[in-house]
Amino acid sequence: MWWLCGLAGAVAVATGLVGPAGLAEVAHRAGPVLAFLLAVTVVAELADAAGVFDAAARLAARGGRGRTRRLWLLVVLLGVLSTVVLSLDTTAVLLTPVVLALAAQLRLDPLPFAMTTVWLANTASLLLPVSNLTNLIALDELERLGVSGTAAFTALTWAPFLAGTLTAVLVLGLAHRGSLRGGYGAPPPGSARDPVLFGTAALVCCLLAPAFVSGVEPAVPAAVAALVLVAVFARRRRAVLRLSLLPWRTVVLVAGLFLVVEAARAHGLDGLLRAPAGTGEGLGAHLRLAATAAVGANALDNLPAYLAVEPLAGSAPRLVAVLAGVNLGPLVTPWASLATLLWLERCRARGVRIALPRFAALGAVGATACTAAAVLALQLTA
Repeated sequence: MWWLCGLAGAVAVATGLVGPAGLAEVAHRAGPVLAFLLAVTVVAELADAAGVFDAAARLAARGGRGRTRRLWLLVVLLGVLSTVVLSLDTTAVLLTPVVLALAAQLRLDPLPFAMTTVWLANTASLLLPVSNLTNLIALDELERLGVSGTAAFTALTWAPFLAGTLTAVLVLGLAHRGSLRGGYGAPPPGSARDPVLFGTAALVCCLLAPAFVSGVEPAVPAAVAALVLVAVFARRRRAVLRLSLLPWRTVVLVAGLFLVVEAARAHGLDGLLRAPAGTGEGLGAHLRLAATAAVGANALDNLPAYLAVEPLAGSAPRLVAVLAGVNLGPLVTPWASLATLLWLERCRARGVRIALPRFAALGAVGATACTAAAVLALQLTA
């Protein structure tokens, strides 16, 4: 998929479908997003290599005190924190295998834990700009609409984030209530860790949260954190530092999607979407806009869906409704978000079978309920 998007973007430029002005606009908007993506991926990968995620999962297992439902709720908390601070892709790529391995070691049904990581990777990604690439992209448009900075962004999104996340947890808890009954034995001891690497990585991850809400361009603290970890690993575990840490495929995919949507917008895409997206403010108008964004995300992917629907927002509350649709809505199809595709790969690698028809059916319920709850919360606080 990544090479196809990259090829389509290159064709759009080579054939003139994206002109110089469009190319400059894509560079302006995609540049900071891709810089952040590169840096935060390095941070997440090195934190995982240092044992941070494994230690957090084992801490959750001890905190669960042998009760499956309590352990699941602690995994929920871990998934929310991972998504909010380190982005949805981090939860999908790094937390998923750790949680699945823990479930296997404790002889628990892995499906509730697998579904929890992918649902929270998407539904908990609305709070901070760094939680989702769509949020980072939206910062420019929000600034144009008079909303500037991380604090102002969070003031708009905290209630939809809370409502959507709690709804996701409720739906998941009800759907898997049978598997979450009962208990488990003591977790196995963890492997030995380098205390310097572990302590540094844990401290860096803890400091990123306040850094991301400080108002500084998110790529800056992410880059500083990545450089600190690279320096420490260079001294203590140089073999971990390799080019494969950098998510080049994801960079090509995102850049290609930007270019393809820019070409489509230059040739009438806005007009096609204007009728289903509607206009105006209020609950009905915002639900309609969020539904359009959610359907687009499940049909294509959340990034191109956001880029396509963004011009039809016109106000900060309507733009948050778009974000609710593209962040909380991608629960139905495997390709609805990159995080879901990455999660599916990790599940298959661990031997966890995901029945896609059941995934889609439950996802349709979850996407509808979570998006509606987020939009309703937006009305109460906007």
